[in-house]
Amino acid sequence: MATEGQRRHPGELESGVLSVLWAATGPMTPAEIQRSLGGGLARTTVNTILSRLHEKGVVQRTRSGRAFAYAPAREVADAPGLAARRMRSELDKEQDREAVLARFVSGLSDEDEEHLRRLLGG
Repeated sequence: MATEGQRRHPGELESGVLSVLWAATGPMTPAEIQRSLGGGLARTTVNTILSRLHEKGVVQRTRSGRAFAYAPAREVADAPGLAARRMRSELDKEQDREAVLARFVSGLSDEDEEHLRRLLGG
């Protein structure tokens, strides 16, 4: 993470929060997440990040007393799940899905193309 006084790279805080949630054994409150992150982040900052992640469907929340407790959404239970969700989201933005997929596949390394073939059963 960035040191105090430095601007953080976009997404760095979201990634940090997700890393904490992925390592957790259950849902966490913003205060617990804040403590796990360290670095002097304000609780309002952690709440804002969690609200944004919830709006994106990346985390789910449940009531925990007067606050919410957060956990990764089922489909993004780890970093590969999040990457896959982002890929689907980008694909959903385009009308010509076949062209997008064709361009994506044409840019794959031979090794990645072989992984994809195995996954598709071909």
